[in-house]
Amino acid sequence: MNPPQQSSLAVLRRLAPYARPVRGRLLGSGAAALGAMLAGLGSPLLIQRIVDGPVAHRDRSSLLLLSLGVLALGVVEAGLIYLRRALVARPTTDIEKRMRADLYHHLQHLPVAFHDRWQSGQLLSRAIGDLNTIRRFVAFSGLFLVVNMLTVLVGMGVLLTIAPALGMLAVIMAIPLVVLCGRYERHYRSAARRAKDQVGDLATTVGEAALGIRVLKSFGQGPQATQSFLAQARELRRTELTKVRMLATLWALIIALPELTLAAMLALGGYELATGSLSLGTVIGAVTILTYLRWPLESLGWLLADAGNAAAATSRYWEVRDTAAAVADPPQPRAPAQPIRGGLRLEAVHFRFPGAATDVLRGVDLDVRPGETMALVGATGSGKTTLAALVPRLADVTSGRILIDGVDVRDLALVELRTIVATAFEDPVLFSASVRENVALGAPQASDDDVRGALRIAHAEKFVDALPWGLDTRIGEQGLTLSGGQRQRLALARAVIGGDAGRPAVLVLDDPLSALDVHTEAEVEAALRRVLRGVTALVVAHRPSTVQLADRVALLAGGRIEAVGTHSELLAEVPEYRRILSAVEVAGDLSAVAR
Repeated sequence: MNPPQQSSLAVLRRLAPYARPVRGRLLGSGAAALGAMLAGLGSPLLIQRIVDGPVAHRDRSSLLLLSLGVLALGVVEAGLIYLRRALVARPTTDIEKRMRADLYHHLQHLPVAFHDRWQSGQLLSRAIGDLNTIRRFVAFSGLFLVVNMLTVLVGMGVLLTIAPALGMLAVIMAIPLVVLCGRYERHYRSAARRAKDQVGDLATTVGEAALGIRVLKSFGQGPQATQSFLAQARELRRTELTKVRMLATLWALIIALPELTLAAMLALGGYELATGSLSLGTVIGAVTILTYLRWPLESLGWLLADAGNAAAATSRYWEVRDTAAAVADPPQPRAPAQPIRGGLRLEAVHFRFPGAATDVLRGVDLDVRPGETMALVGATGSGKTTLAALVPRLADVTSGRILIDGVDVRDLALVELRTIVATAFEDPVLFSASVRENVALGAPQASDDDVRGALRIAHAEKFVDALPWGLDTRIGEQGLTLSGGQRQRLALARAVIGGDAGRPAVLVLDDPLSALDVHTEAEVEAALRRVLRGVTALVVAHRPSTVQLADRVALLAGGRIEAVGTHSELLAEVPEYRRILSAVEVAGDLSAVAR
């Protein structure tokens, strides 16, 4: 996943589009921070004036005025620090909010193949942890990295002006400091990137263990899962300790060099004071300036480390954002044919997964007439689910085309297409929301009567009414508080309600009845017979009972449609069809016995 490494500055520049709308407040915050630093830097100059003026000449009249000047600079510094914080809080949280919203929106448009390749923990760590790191950098570290460097430059300039020899000592100290900081920053950023990737892997492991806790417990794999987690945690700990060692070495050098410079400055300043080359006020002012510069100098270590963290976080963020949305709206969407009849036609459809050597589908031709139910039958791995996913454009054909009422699905706006086509998958995915929200996911304008009608069709109304709060009952994550059959019936209800007036023009069912017991399956099939009248349906079928719902059956083998006909015709004429259904029927009987 790691892209070629760019410089931190080049990576962080990519934050500019998000910073631009709030650049006024950010610049104001930076100016306030710089002003506070310069106000603090002005105090040593006034101290020099006090020592060389009123103290040296015992002039009480100007002592009070200069002392009030030091006080005024302190008040100004405090006020500017408050102003900086007030200015920076809102824009940085706004940047984080917009970046997170854009990432989430982009994830919704990326193809299913992308989500199949990426671990959920990696995406989660980018959407939460990395964006928090970026916000902290923009709000504090990045701001002070610039301000502190400017303060050091101004302080060095003042030192060279008031005491050239002492100023040269400070400059000589600064040169190796800059070289060391640059060298360590590159190494630290590499370690920071590695640590963030490991955090994503760890988040994936925790998420998978939480969702699969029943499987882990039932197979007694808790200790093994714990060992795997601990191994990843130890690897992350080693990386974090590497970061600590790097930062400790850098910080030690950053602290040691100014201390050595201060000692040299006191020695040289004392000598020049003894020889009369410098006044006492100048020596005290120079030493005070260097002391004041210790904070900007010492902070460079962790500020650069934070910049490395932010650069790694920004790189990981754009790694996802730069992934092209392979399935996108056409530049000029066409309107669907009116009235929508639901005629579905596949012409020479080929499909190959990204990076695969061969096509899964190799020239599929299929014509589903308006209002017809077509069952799609094939051996395991023949591409039935892939073919079903191409109709609502969860992925796009590699070549060929899919037409609805003569219009290529790629010429329709995605929202329009997915209003016409409703889908129910073999693996029912439900969300931590109410029953109503889950069923009306594809039709948020649906009324309670529409929801209940869909539940009735899916034979789910009775068990929903038995839930503690009926339609308002919130179901747990992934719907794991429900049985497998209940989850699939809710997913089926969601598909049925997905079109206009609760009747989708095209219904794609990827064997949504697989987890139902024999009695419930018969009831749901009877209800489906009613709803399928007048609706074009493509049903991926594994059971003979499901096949018998269809008007015709298509046999998928070798990436092509090998035969199309009624169930009885294929059963009588196609040996491969008989073999597949026989194998499935035996497996279904064994599954029924197990249940």
